[in-house]
Amino acid sequence: MTEQLHVFVSGLVQGVGFRHNLYRKALKLGLSGWVRNLPDGRVEAVAQGERPAVEQLLDWCRHGPALARVDRVDPAWETANQLFSSFEIQF
Repeated sequence: MTEQLHVFVSGLVQGVGFRHNLYRKALKLGLSGWVRNLPDGRVEAVAQGERPAVEQLLDWCRHGPALARVDRVDPAWETANQLFSSFEIQF
């Protein structure tokens, strides 16, 4: 069953490779969806896949890459109304 996570990550998460590393982690976990930077300095992502894999991505979001400083993670589990075929970085 496909689960969907919609997550917002706050802190020092832009300019430190957060999006690129989240993208790589999602691909490694076999997830689909997207990630993007927001104008307010947060990172937003939607990830779809098997629950254990999506939970691993959520756990990764709590610390991010080495140069990041994650202050807050706001996750929401949602119904996957639109299925994504790949994972991509949105600009």
